[in-house]
Amino acid sequence: MELYYSFSVLIVLASIFSYINYRFLKLPSTIGIMLIAIVVSTFLVFFGEAVLPRTFGHLHDLMNSINFTEVLMGAMLNFLLFAGGIHININDLKEQFWPVVIFSTIGVVISTFIVGFGVFYILPLVGIHMPLLYCLVFGALISPTDPVAVLSILKQANVSKSLETKVAGESLFNDGVAVVVFSVLLQLALGAEIDITAESIGLLLIQEAGGGILLGVLLGYFTSRLMREVDDYIISVLVTLSVVMGGYLIAKQMHISGPLTMVAAGLFMGNFNKGFKMKSITQDYLIKFWELIDEILNAVLFLFIGFELLMIKDLNHYLIPGLVAIMIVLFARFISIWGPTKFMSFKTRFTPQTVKVLVWGGIRGGVSIALAMSIPKSEYSTIIVSITYCVVVFSIIVQGLSIGKVANPKKIATEEELQDEEVSENIH
Repeated sequence: MELYYSFSVLIVLASIFSYINYRFLKLPSTIGIMLIAIVVSTFLVFFGEAVLPRTFGHLHDLMNSINFTEVLMGAMLNFLLFAGGIHININDLKEQFWPVVIFSTIGVVISTFIVGFGVFYILPLVGIHMPLLYCLVFGALISPTDPVAVLSILKQANVSKSLETKVAGESLFNDGVAVVVFSVLLQLALGAEIDITAESIGLLLIQEAGGGILLGVLLGYFTSRLMREVDDYIISVLVTLSVVMGGYLIAKQMHISGPLTMVAAGLFMGNFNKGFKMKSITQDYLIKFWELIDEILNAVLFLFIGFELLMIKDLNHYLIPGLVAIMIVLFARFISIWGPTKFMSFKTRFTPQTVKVLVWGGIRGGVSIALAMSIPKSEYSTIIVSITYCVVVFSIIVQGLSIGKVANPKKIATEEELQDEEVSENIH
């Protein structure tokens, strides 16, 4: 009953904030909802106990009663990643295979260490001291781009298909690598004795990421075979729901990556029916159902992020460290994109404008906050949660609202044409 009450309140608030945003702010839905939630939270933090003590108490208790990490990583993220995977064309992804793989693996590791060492050496200048291992833990949790934030914001930006696939593909797959790196570094920071040889970390990555992708493909294959036999939209919706909910339970029992299982299953099921033509009504209902799930859960998630401000004590003490962390994270993002593109240039061309969009489109979101809040309580966990919140809010609001202007399709096309001409001249 407690869960029902909490979810009911969140849905009501999300619908009210959506309406206000649609009528007055006219921002992208998820950003508008989060912005209103932050404004309400800020008002309650400073004036709530004096002006609206009961409202402040109820909202604070509500947010305190919900395990954000468990709700996001164990429930919402599965639906959102499956919905994201369904809408990606597998042929587009194949064309961008190497950029997606390299950015979601090597790029995450590069970013983790640049952020970790940057925070370790620069934050003491503004009065924040953390051990190197905790700085690296922050680097690991802030390095993956959030698939939910990226996919919801990319819908608003008029970017080319190849660029959209690079950004979306990276954000869908980099969670698996980031969670492994985060888990290893957190265990070391907590003083656990674990085997940190390249072989053991490689095996852990294969188990988590490889196992998740394999399970997702198997689930997608068997359930799509079932859907071939029954062309009914109600059963199709139920089958896809069972893949998400049952698939996560299986992944959890097998200790493999639930998010990657959902991505792989969504990709497979979104592309399996090339030879099998669903009735148009079945396909239409299925697509609309997952679009609706995507929109509702996105609204609730970004509402969550906005109201998380209520849970952070003395956030104003961490605003300057937060600004410093934003600069470090953006620099690390640039290096983790620009560096690999130099080695990939013989296979895939990256113009300066494309690199700019990939850097600025690396939006952080709920995944980073969820990982930060999963760190056991200590003097350093509060610092990490606070600066993570600053980075995420900046990323979603500033980068999210400006990515459409940064992603100039005409400029990208012009640069690619000039590069094609240079390549052809060099050949001749």
